[in-house]
Amino acid sequence: MAIRLTEFVVRGGLISGAGLTCRVAMGRAGVVARKQEGDGGTPAGRMALVRVFYRADRVRPPACGVPVEPIAVDDGWCDDAAEPAYNKKVRLPFTGSHEALWRGDGVYDIVGVLDWNFDPVVPGRGSAIFLHVAAPDFAPTAGCLALGEADLRACLAAGLTSIAVVGV
Repeated sequence: MAIRLTEFVVRGGLISGAGLTCRVAMGRAGVVARKQEGDGGTPAGRMALVRVFYRADRVRPPACGVPVEPIAVDDGWCDDAAEPAYNKKVRLPFTGSHEALWRGDGVYDIVGVLDWNFDPVVPGRGSAIFLHVAAPDFAPTAGCLALGEADLRACLAAGLTSIAVVGV
């Protein structure tokens, strides 16, 4: 069955699209118009979902309209604005500042890569803006968007291919 491509909208702690409305956790600083690395804000604007990673040892791959691939133990994401690999997937060990994608807490069991600060990559404009599984208490993120796993799977299966974050 083909998945219909759909833009979802994030506003006021909810994500909506394709007939679904779900709770979403956002950055601890809320929605920001001028995203900067480390500010804790979720960037306002439209972001495409580029690909989805998942922990094959924990969960089955999600149904979605973008490429899906398993996370490896040595996968990371560079958040060091001084590195040429800034805002890109890297292999660990990595000498610059980075996030490990293989995490013990389950929030990256399913993680969608959003195209924030991709083309061109501007050092310091923010990195690793993901769509991922929320913490059990829906605690704020460092700037990502996070949903309960069932809701994340439902949104991906409903064809989520881009997100418009509004509300600055």
